[in-house]
Amino acid sequence: MSGIGQRLREADARHPLVLDTAIVAVAFVLFCLPDLVGGDGGPRELDHAFAPLPPAGMLVLQAGLILPLLWRRRAPFVAFAVIALVVLIQWSQSAWLRADIALLIALYSLTLHGQLRSMFVAAGIVVLVLVVVAVRLSAVVSAGEGVFFLVCAVTAATALGLVVRIRRSQLAGLRERAARLEIERDQRAKLAAAGERTRVAREMHDIVGHNLSVMITLADGGAYAAGATPERATEALGLIGDTGRQAMGELRRMLGALREHNDAPELSPQPNIADIDNLCRRTRAAGPSIVYRTTGDVDAMDRGIQLTAYRIVQEALTNTLKHAGPQTQAEVWVNVAESRLQIRVQDSGPPGGPAEPSAGEGHGLVGMKERAAMYGGSVLAGPLPGGGGGWTLEAELDLDPSTNPLEGDR
Repeated sequence: MSGIGQRLREADARHPLVLDTAIVAVAFVLFCLPDLVGGDGGPRELDHAFAPLPPAGMLVLQAGLILPLLWRRRAPFVAFAVIALVVLIQWSQSAWLRADIALLIALYSLTLHGQLRSMFVAAGIVVLVLVVVAVRLSAVVSAGEGVFFLVCAVTAATALGLVVRIRRSQLAGLRERAARLEIERDQRAKLAAAGERTRVAREMHDIVGHNLSVMITLADGGAYAAGATPERATEALGLIGDTGRQAMGELRRMLGALREHNDAPELSPQPNIADIDNLCRRTRAAGPSIVYRTTGDVDAMDRGIQLTAYRIVQEALTNTLKHAGPQTQAEVWVNVAESRLQIRVQDSGPPGGPAEPSAGEGHGLVGMKERAAMYGGSVLAGPLPGGGGGWTLEAELDLDPSTNPLEGDR
């Protein structure tokens, strides 16, 4: 039934005049033809109390009552006013017609489709019509009975229009809310997918970027040492293999968690503060001299903050190796002070002077800032004063769960 009703509403929306014409035709057959042909079934008291109308006059009045229903939805107040005027003319001539039912249809349509402020004017017109009709009916029935019947008919038409109007408004509101929720659901899904893509891209950049930088530096150093000291070249090749295997392990763990299959991926713990020592050791193997020190209780921090600190140090050392070269000297300092975690990575720059500046802000620095922002922190990076070519990166993370947007949701 709901499907049929939906198809009927769609057909009415495409051809609204068809339904209005059908209503006019049905009203003509039910309420106009019996008066025109003089058939039985009408109230004999009214036939005796009111003068009969000539066919031509009756047809004109019926047309004035029925035809305005054609625009009962496009101009409901105009249709109601015209019909009410015809009713007043008809009853002022001491005549009655079955087609007077059109006034109730017009009142229903005005309540359903018209503007609510026009109902005040319509109420005044209805009162005027009721007074005229009640006075004319007093010759047949008592004034109280006539007024009661007329008021009940008007109230029923108005109440029906209000009920249908409120119901349609509620359904329209529900449809609008459902459409809005569907749009919001799609937007949330797109935002979640975009956020996940950003997270995966950041992880891929940190893992691949760092390990490839180490491997490239080791390969260059091994190629340089192959002729003079073959044992150093062999050591470099071994370190390249270890670094590649570690990178493959991290990539396999991350990609395995993304695949959808029945078998659970092999998982291992994410890096933490304790792994920064191994990170520095692997980076030292590529040539740089790195001093790593910590102050405060760094091991008691949340795992998410430890992973963020590890990735920031990893990216900073990658940039050091990439821009300062294997002959630089670097210092890594991680400090816990009250509710803040402070990270500083500083290098002395390339031995030959300042490195060429990179074009714009790379993905690595953007990724570090995004990671720090998730824990209410910030990242500042820039050259050391003096123009010697050194570079420093300072990051600060908030350790207080009450002010941390991620920790507060757990």
